[in-house]
Amino acid sequence: MTLETKKSVFVELGKFLSQFSENESAARADVLHNAAFFDNFEKLIHLSQSHNGWYTPEQVYFAIQSWADALTEENISKWLSKYSSDFDSAQSDSKTVALILAGNIPLVGFHDFLSVLITGNKALIKTSSNDQHLLPFLAKYIIAVNPEFENKITFAEGKLENFDAVIATGSNNTARYFEYYFKDKPSIIRKNRNSAAILTGKETNEELEALGEDIFRYFGLGCRNVSKLFVPKGYNFDTFFQAVFKYQDVIHYEKYANNYDYNKAVFLMSNFKLLDNGFLTLKEDSSYASPISSVFYEFYENVDALKKRLTDDSEQIQCIVSSNLTADSIAFGETQKPQLWDYADNVDTITFLLTTK
Repeated sequence: MTLETKKSVFVELGKFLSQFSENESAARADVLHNAAFFDNFEKLIHLSQSHNGWYTPEQVYFAIQSWADALTEENISKWLSKYSSDFDSAQSDSKTVALILAGNIPLVGFHDFLSVLITGNKALIKTSSNDQHLLPFLAKYIIAVNPEFENKITFAEGKLENFDAVIATGSNNTARYFEYYFKDKPSIIRKNRNSAAILTGKETNEELEALGEDIFRYFGLGCRNVSKLFVPKGYNFDTFFQAVFKYQDVIHYEKYANNYDYNKAVFLMSNFKLLDNGFLTLKEDSSYASPISSVFYEFYENVDALKKRLTDDSEQIQCIVSSNLTADSIAFGETQKPQLWDYADNVDTITFLLTTK
């Protein structure tokens, strides 16, 4: 299968996904295999919350639309253009790559799945118990578009066996297990990471509203969700709270509300000083990882010193939101819209797959 053929299959998948929207899903005549897949996928979207309580239709639709936007011919070609010579030399060296996927947000492992297949390798997939249905469905669609993918995709039920390399995502604790268990295999092992935002006090209301999207999308469960704010000494949080008030409906979701009540109670019983607006607590804390419904913050006095701190802590950070205060800063509201070339943990998955023997 040529690279162009593989690219065309994922472009077709992008067209399929583009039909689904929270406002109104509508089948289009130019999309392949809608008769077999459209209605069933719409049903699966609405069943997802019964499989994982955090996978509300709103969040699943958002994830699907994000992938629909990414899987265009232009984006895929731009993503892969820098690897053209490596693709030429890797065509005859197909490997079986074990994928151990997370399940914190919908389709969080899709990029690894895509990367393995687009590089001509075979994917041996262990899904998370929290996300067992969406990716297998999309795999069936891909096979329907091009049956040559059938022997390239395997979903493992039990122990992973007979693979050449591994990409595994988990917590810091499971990463230690992965590193030991897969010590004899080429691997990418991902650990816990969190995202932070740097505020100067000069942000517009629109920027702070957009920051709310970075905080509340997927209920804050993703590694790209902002869980830490760095603010200048004496920062007034009233403007921030006013801007994010538009996200207040999150408290009406029971699982989020339960976390809000529990974590707030734990903080208060420990006599921590909190800022609270009724659906989000802010706590001064040096950690990057805050619990659901809470964001940690720290004051800073010198931007250069803060930038050095963030560089030193880079292995704990997935991305940084700011008004171009750091290299590779992400704009407010954009953390959950990564491009195909935005690699998790800044590890180039395609290079790993093309160069691993």
